[in-house]
Amino acid sequence: MEAKAKQTDIKMTVRKLRRVINEVRGKSVIEALDMLRFMPYFAARVVEKNLKAAVANAREQYGASAESLKISQIFADESTTYKRARTRAQGRMYARTKRTSHLTLVVSDTKIGK
Repeated sequence: MEAKAKQTDIKMTVRKLRRVINEVRGKSVIEALDMLRFMPYFAARVVEKNLKAAVANAREQYGASAESLKISQIFADESTTYKRARTRAQGRMYARTKRTSHLTLVVSDTKIGK
């Protein structure tokens, strides 16, 4: 039994998200929520929100409780990059890239299989 939650076009670089998701990969949901609550990164709030959505999906689809779930898969992928311009001295323009990312989180029941 697996439940999934996806979030697309997060206005954050993949590198910042991966710093957080590497810490919670494979943990139980309760342990991961405790870790995310005390992390100082904004990416932790994004992952926490996604984890709560995946738990709600599991509860709605299968009637599973958060205590019996663990994070089986979590990964972040690059999304579109917005190109913007920054004005500089003497009429010049510098390119600025605003990167976005996708986050996918899958929780599964610990009693069955893995």
